[in-house]
Amino acid sequence: MSNVLQNVSANDMDLLLKENAQVIDIRTAEEWSSTGIIKDSHKLTFFDAFGKYDLDSWLEKFQQIVKNKDDKFILICAHAHRTKTVGDFLAKNLEYTNTYHLEGGIASWLAEGKEVVR
Repeated sequence: MSNVLQNVSANDMDLLLKENAQVIDIRTAEEWSSTGIIKDSHKLTFFDAFGKYDLDSWLEKFQQIVKNKDDKFILICAHAHRTKTVGDFLAKNLEYTNTYHLEGGIASWLAEGKEVVR
Protein backbone atom coordinates (compact mmCIF):
# COMPACT_ATOMS: atom_id res chain seq x y z
CA MET A 1 0.00 0.00 0.00
CA SER A 2 1.38 3.40 -0.90
CA ASN A 3 1.49 6.21 1.60
CA VAL A 4 -0.83 9.17 1.19
CA LEU A 5 -0.82 12.80 2.16
CA GLN A 6 -3.46 13.39 4.84
CA ASN A 7 -5.47 16.57 5.30
CA VAL A 8 -5.77 18.08 8.76
CA SER A 9 -8.06 20.95 9.71
CA ALA A 10 -6.92 23.90 11.80
CA ASN A 11 -9.02 22.61 14.70
CA ASP A 12 -7.70 19.03 14.45
CA MET A 13 -4.08 20.15 14.35
CA ASP A 14 -4.02 20.50 18.14
CA LEU A 15 -4.21 16.73 18.51
CA LEU A 16 -1.21 16.19 16.20
CA LEU A 17 0.74 18.89 18.02
CA LYS A 18 0.14 17.06 21.32
CA GLU A 19 1.69 14.00 19.63
CA ASN A 20 4.82 16.06 18.90
CA ALA A 21 4.19 16.39 15.16
CA GLN A 22 6.67 18.79 13.59
CA VAL A 23 5.19 21.80 11.81
CA ILE A 24 7.07 22.78 8.66
CA ASP A 25 6.12 26.04 6.96
CA ILE A 26 7.30 25.90 3.34
CA ARG A 27 6.32 29.47 2.43
CA THR A 28 8.72 32.32 1.66
CA ALA A 29 10.20 34.82 4.14
CA GLU A 30 7.90 37.54 2.75
CA GLU A 31 4.87 35.35 3.48
CA TRP A 32 6.05 34.59 7.01
CA SER A 33 6.46 38.27 7.82
CA SER A 34 3.13 39.10 6.20
CA THR A 35 0.96 36.65 8.18
CA GLY A 36 3.15 35.38 10.99
CA ILE A 37 3.74 31.66 11.55
CA ILE A 38 2.22 28.95 13.71
CA LYS A 39 4.14 28.78 17.02
CA ASP A 40 7.15 26.41 16.93
CA SER A 41 6.99 26.04 13.14
CA HIS A 42 10.18 25.25 11.27
CA LYS A 43 10.62 27.79 8.48
CA LEU A 44 11.82 25.83 5.45
CA THR A 45 10.98 27.49 2.12
CA PHE A 46 10.41 25.00 -0.69
CA PHE A 47 9.51 27.11 -3.75
CA ASP A 48 11.17 30.50 -4.16
CA ALA A 49 9.30 33.56 -5.42
CA PHE A 50 9.83 32.30 -8.98
CA GLY A 51 8.54 28.78 -8.29
CA LYS A 52 12.03 27.27 -8.38
CA TYR A 53 13.35 24.83 -5.81
CA ASP A 54 16.44 22.82 -4.85
CA LEU A 55 15.10 19.42 -3.76
CA ASP A 56 18.42 18.02 -2.49
CA SER A 57 19.18 21.07 -0.36
CA TRP A 58 15.61 21.19 0.98
CA LEU A 59 15.56 17.48 1.82
CA GLU A 60 18.86 17.79 3.67
CA LYS A 61 17.34 20.44 5.98
CA PHE A 62 14.00 18.61 6.18
CA GLN A 63 15.70 15.39 7.31
CA GLN A 64 17.32 17.24 10.21
CA ILE A 65 13.77 17.97 11.46
CA VAL A 66 11.96 14.77 10.44
CA LYS A 67 14.55 12.14 11.26
CA ASN A 68 12.42 9.02 10.76
CA LYS A 69 10.03 8.15 7.92
CA ASP A 70 7.35 7.31 10.52
CA ASP A 71 7.56 10.66 12.36
CA LYS A 72 4.46 12.84 12.10
CA PHE A 73 4.80 16.21 10.42
CA ILE A 74 2.45 18.86 9.08
CA LEU A 75 3.28 20.99 6.06
CA ILE A 76 1.98 24.58 5.93
CA CYS A 77 1.72 27.01 3.01
CA ALA A 78 -0.66 29.83 2.11
CA HIS A 79 -3.66 27.88 0.76
CA ALA A 80 -2.52 24.19 0.71
CA HIS A 81 -1.57 24.09 -2.99
CA ARG A 82 2.21 23.88 -2.52
CA THR A 83 1.91 21.52 0.45
CA LYS A 84 -0.23 19.17 -1.64
CA THR A 85 2.55 18.91 -4.24
CA VAL A 86 5.38 18.56 -1.71
CA GLY A 87 3.41 16.30 0.65
CA ASP A 88 2.32 13.94 -2.14
CA PHE A 89 5.96 13.62 -3.22
CA LEU A 90 7.20 12.92 0.32
CA ALA A 91 4.47 10.35 1.00
CA LYS A 92 4.41 8.55 -2.35
CA ASN A 93 7.97 8.84 -3.66
CA LEU A 94 9.98 8.95 -0.43
CA GLU A 95 7.58 6.79 1.62
CA TYR A 96 6.99 9.04 4.62
CA THR A 97 4.09 7.40 6.49
CA ASN A 98 2.68 10.27 8.59
CA THR A 99 2.57 13.18 6.15
CA TYR A 100 -0.09 15.81 6.85
CA HIS A 101 -0.88 19.22 5.46
CA LEU A 102 -3.07 21.97 6.82
CA GLU A 103 -6.31 22.13 4.82
CA GLY A 104 -6.64 25.61 3.38
CA GLY A 105 -3.14 26.54 4.56
CA ILE A 106 -2.33 29.42 6.88
CA ALA A 107 -5.38 31.25 5.46
CA SER A 108 -7.70 28.70 7.10
CA TRP A 109 -5.68 28.84 10.33
CA LEU A 110 -6.13 32.61 10.49
CA ALA A 111 -9.81 32.37 9.48
CA GLU A 112 -10.36 30.08 12.50
CA GLY A 113 -8.87 32.78 14.74
CA LYS A 114 -5.87 30.62 15.62
CA GLU A 115 -2.73 32.20 17.03
CA VAL A 116 0.41 33.04 15.08
CA VAL A 117 3.73 34.48 16.16
CA ARG A 118 5.84 37.03 14.33
